[in-house]
Amino acid sequence: MTNKYNTVFYTGVTSTVPKRVYEHKTGCGSEFTRKYNLNKLVWFDEYPTILDAIEAEKRIKKWKKEWKIALIRSINPEFEDLYEQIV
Repeated sequence: MTNKYNTVFYTGVTSTVPKRVYEHKTGCGSEFTRKYNLNKLVWFDEYPTILDAIEAEKRIKKWKKEWKIALIRSINPEFEDLYEQIV
């Protein structure tokens, strides 16, 4: 998740991406996403198990901002909101 300026990023784990993104978009998501108005889904990935997803989340959260941007650009160069594609 990011804001309209693509300057702040949030990484999280969920079993239902559309529902969780909706919560962020409507202000019911995390305090962090509310504080920074992060309501645009620009990247997501699926993992075989929740443990794999949590491991990936922890790894990505440690990345430099430039690495996160490169990951997003690899599948979404224009930072478009992907929410409508998954609902």
